[in-house]
Amino acid sequence: MHLTLRHVPVIKIILQPIFLVSVIAAMVSYVVMNLLMTATPLAMHHHGFHFEQSAIVIELHALGMFLPGFFTGSLINRFGTIRILLIGALIMLLCIGINLNGQSQLHFSIALFTLGLGWNFMFVSATHLVSDAYSEAEKPKAQAANEFLIFSMVTLSALASGWLEATLGWHIMNLICIPVVLFAVFIVIYFKKKLNLGII
Repeated sequence: MHLTLRHVPVIKIILQPIFLVSVIAAMVSYVVMNLLMTATPLAMHHHGFHFEQSAIVIELHALGMFLPGFFTGSLINRFGTIRILLIGALIMLLCIGINLNGQSQLHFSIALFTLGLGWNFMFVSATHLVSDAYSEAEKPKAQAANEFLIFSMVTLSALASGWLEATLGWHIMNLICIPVVLFAVFIVIYFKKKLNLGII
């Protein structure tokens, strides 16, 4: 089902339930991923790891981010956009749980891989929602607003990650990410009936 919103101001597009769900899910996935990914090498350095060990962890993270791209679309088609989005959120919470339970090379490696995987499921699902929700005439406005909101927050999270890790510490930083992810889950579940798109 496509919304026909021709010649509608951007603010009305932003206030549509489907836009709110997609942009909040995308922002949360990208912000949490960016915060934890950027801060991980700093946390590893503080725990006595060398640059080479941090590099391996970041490589595993990149693998988790982009390798699922070969099959995420198929999973969305089979199980539904909202379902894969929520699975992605659960995987991100798993990453946080791993981070909170140890600071070994294995902990950092598994956590960053699952962080990438959770981001992939959440972000791909969210962008699938926003790209498939509007008429062709309204897609440029929707995509422009979507990307402006997401990447403004990504920029802020990149600037804040090092400061947060240095001032609050790795443990507190991970704890802060939990309610952020749960907020996205709440928004998705709250609005899913209003979307009426047959995707759950």
